[in-house]
Amino acid sequence: MEDWAEIRRLHRVEGMAIKAIARQLGVSRNAVRRALARDAPPKYERAPRGSIVDAVEPRVRELLRAHPRMPSTVIAERIGWDRSLTVLKDRVRELRPYYLPPDPATRTAYDPGQRVQCDLWFPPAQVPLGSGQAGSPPVLVMVSGYSRMIFARMLPTRQGPDLIAGHWELLQAMGGVPAQLVWDNEAAVGSWRAGRPRLTEEFEAFRGTLGISVHQCRPRDPEAKGLVERANGYLETSFLPGRTFTGPGDFNTQLSDWLTRANARHHRTLGTRPVDRWAADLAAMLALPPVAPRTGWQATVRLPRDHYVRIDSNDYSVDPVAVGRKVLLTADLEQVTVRLGSRVLAVHERCWARNQTITDPAHRAAALALAHAAAYRPPTTAVEVVQQRDLADYDTAFGLTEVA
Repeated sequence: MEDWAEIRRLHRVEGMAIKAIARQLGVSRNAVRRALARDAPPKYERAPRGSIVDAVEPRVRELLRAHPRMPSTVIAERIGWDRSLTVLKDRVRELRPYYLPPDPATRTAYDPGQRVQCDLWFPPAQVPLGSGQAGSPPVLVMVSGYSRMIFARMLPTRQGPDLIAGHWELLQAMGGVPAQLVWDNEAAVGSWRAGRPRLTEEFEAFRGTLGISVHQCRPRDPEAKGLVERANGYLETSFLPGRTFTGPGDFNTQLSDWLTRANARHHRTLGTRPVDRWAADLAAMLALPPVAPRTGWQATVRLPRDHYVRIDSNDYSVDPVAVGRKVLLTADLEQVTVRLGSRVLAVHERCWARNQTITDPAHRAAALALAHAAAYRPPTTAVEVVQQRDLADYDTAFGLTEVA
């Protein structure tokens, strides 16, 4: 390489003759002529010796022509291959694309305000839930396709009422509604049945109120929502390490602060910061509906004698004055409320632990007072008057009258 470069320099720059170059470098004049005739650097190339697969390649091509997707192991069995399977697999890998139909993939493009990918992330960390319990509640993660802005919040459960309430809270934080939400087959969202995607009734009502569509990815296709999957990994490797939490509220506070910084960092794929593209993304989104959609838990139940109602797996006390009457039970991500008409009978903070009984001392005192009053109520002494019939009436009815 050095001789070739020097020969060309001496001839082109110094203007030396071939004979002078050969004398100075100690090479033959023919070597100088070959170097000057070669425009590319000299490179040693060994003549190919062939492969042991060359002899069976025609038979491999026949099998691939008839069955392009035949596994390499089956091909080896059909041709009686008893040598190294690795070299045969390498050759099959080279030949197979010539017999398969073209299957190109298009690059996914995201327009402003069009798509937001959603997923549930279960952080591998124990968060105190109260009552001596700890767990890893789900975190709803939403990523805008155009700006790559990340929005997230921890939820008490992955059930439909809590999931829809989490959506509504994050959409309010965005200040707009995308034209489409992208989801996998989360049970509270929907599933694929008979080859078709079907949303749950609750999520169908939610997306109808928003006036948007929901794209359900096919089963076992995580690449279809790769943006939010990568965001989950980003949360796990950047947000979570080294942090401790005192409860779900503390988790959401720290997560909100971290997302403010994360969305302001330079995004390598975009070449800019997500927050710099958010204005165009938000301007193309739909406005929030004038009437808020129905979110959270809501049910009308008859208050039993023990004056407790159940949300998820927890029991909450209610003013016993409404025992036996129908009350309206509502719960969001923060609190549980029970009403009798316009009267509020109970307000409790939402409990994230499981199988707990939450009692308001005022409700317990009211129940004891009502039970004490019922126990010492004087009994009623009403006497029922029973008609006394003459026995002759029965003789007449059964034909037992005396014969004269």
